[in-house]
Formats: sequence, C-alpha cells, structure tokens
Amino acid sequence: MARYLVTGGAGFFGDVLKRHLLSQGHFVTSFDLHHDDYSDPNLVSEQGDLRDKERLSRVFETGHFDGVFHCAAMLAHGALDNKLLWTSNVDGTRILAECMKEHGVRQLVFTSSNCLWGQNLGHPVREDEPANPVELYGQSKWEGEKILQEFAGSINSVIIRCPTIIDSGRLGLLTILFEFIDEGRRVWAVGGGRNRYQFIYAQDLADAAIRAISYPETTVFHIGSDDVKTIRDVYSYVIERADSKARIATLPRGATLLLMQLAYRLKMSPLGPYHYKMIAEDFLFDTSKIKRCLNWKPTLTNEEMLWRAYNYYSQNRRIIESRKNVSTHKQAAKMGVIRLLKWVS
Repeated sequence: MARYLVTGGAGFFGDVLKRHLLSQGHFVTSFDLHHDDYSDPNLVSEQGDLRDKERLSRVFETGHFDGVFHCAAMLAHGALDNKLLWTSNVDGTRILAECMKEHGVRQLVFTSSNCLWGQNLGHPVREDEPANPVELYGQSKWEGEKILQEFAGSINSVIIRCPTIIDSGRLGLLTILFEFIDEGRRVWAVGGGRNRYQFIYAQDLADAAIRAISYPETTVFHIGSDDVKTIRDVYSYVIERADSKARIATLPRGATLLLMQLAYRLKMSPLGPYHYKMIAEDFLFDTSKIKRCLNWKPTLTNEEMLWRAYNYYSQNRRIIESRKNVSTHKQAAKMGVIRLLKWVS
C-alpha cells in the first residue's frame, strides 16, 4: 500500500481517481479548495489553496507521500478573474513542485489538456508537436508543463494531456447540451456536426494515471478514446438511447463562430476562445505512445461515455440544479446568451 496526494481530490476527476486508489488499498490525502465530503478509513481530506506554501508543506510533512497526482485546476468558466486562474494553475503548480523537491517526493502525474491547441492540425496530434494555446486556460496548462520540466532532475513528472473527460457525474458545460436533450429540444450542431472530437473516459484516465505514477522519467503522453465518430453521430446515439424527442439541427459555421466570439467578449456566454475555435473542427490525439509505454488502452467510445454522463444528469437534474460550492465540473454551467437559443429550439 502506498501513500498518495491527490490535488483537486474533491473535483470531478480527482474524485474518480482517489476512489480508484482507495479501492486498491492505498492511503490517499485529498487537497482541494472545496470541501471533500467523501469518507473512507484510508482517506485524509485537506481543504486549502495550493498557493499557500506553508499549508501545503505541513501536508507533506505529515503525509509521507510516495507520489502525487496533480489534478487541481481552475477552469476559465469557473474562475472569478484571469489573475485567479493564472496564479492557481501556474503558481500552484510551481509551489507543489517545490514542496515535492523539498520533501523528497519524486513521482508526479499531471493532468494537462488538449487546450494546448486551438485549431485542427489535420491529423492526430503527437506529443512532440509544438503547442499553440489560444486562451488563458490552455496557456496556464502549458506554463505548468514547462515548470515541471524545470524540475526534471528532482521529479519524474508524467504529463498526461487529456481531451474532455467524460463519465457519470461530469457536468459543467455539458449540462447545456444535456438540458436541450432532456427537454426534447433541437440540439444545434455547428456546421452540421460532421467534425470528430475526441473524449476520454474518466475511468480509463484514472487507470492510465495509476499506471504512470511509477514511470521512471519525465515524459508527456497523449490520451483519448478510439473509434471517434462525428459529433452528429455521438449526439444521435444519446438522443436515441434517451428516447428523447430532441432532433439535431444545423447552425452555419462562419456566422455562428463570429457570434460566439462576440458573446464571449461581451461576457454573455460561458463558451470561450477554445470552445468556439474547436466546436466545429476535428481534434484527435495520437495515443500510440501511451498504449506502447504503459500498456494502456481505452474501454469506452465517445458515444458510450456521453450517454453515461447524460443519464446521470437526467436522473439527478433537480439535485444538480440546487448544488452550490462544488467544483466546476460537478455543477451545471450557466447558459448566458445560449438561453435565447433554447427558447427558439
């Protein structure tokens, strides 16, 4: 049995990961801005800010950790301001790495993002291709990666770049789509939904992270689902399984993206530059390296995992809508101007 620190342990993926670790008999310390109400004899829950080095150092002094899973991140649509997002994701990562070095903890897994790119590269993206983030969240993740590379002599950092993480309980911006399906409204697909956009099943990501925690060097892996179908096909699968009266409708690509950009600048929409650049384009990761090095493979397709997330939402909608003071992916996102689209759907 090992001892692990999970940052963001009260968040959506951090919660999935810590339950995996606990089920395997490990001791886990969850460190999060939000209260962690999960209970287990082998779990210690610490509520705090990664930027508070004194507090974090005390956690390391008592934790005697064998490794760290760094899942904590402030999201663009969850942050109060840009400075908070940047300092949380960048300064928090540096302080965490400093604490690891000072306390002799060598193994780290960091969940990074496909937000390091903001456009379709025309092929599955490899780990060695230059990053080009187009918004602050992606820039903060990229800066976090560079910080961890600085500590390569002291810490073995395995950076796993993730597409959208999906499973039962994943909410956030997905609740906008789920609300339309649940109410049998038109589901709008930009450009007809002919693009293919990769997801990753949370349970598959947890499996990969646990495999990676003992990796003997600093490296980067891309992860994602296989057999990625078009957005239209994925939405159709969920609508059919839900027995919903929803139907897919098309929004013109060019005009829609311009309006999304304007709405974001006017702070009327939760969808930022990354979303409106990627929503109508293909984006896939090349996952051959992680399959080869970690003997890992995905178990669910996009449509299967999105159905699980929708089904959870549909069965728990009233509870979800009343949630407060939980992580961004565990609550429903505010629609903003998108609610106008709902009224005509």
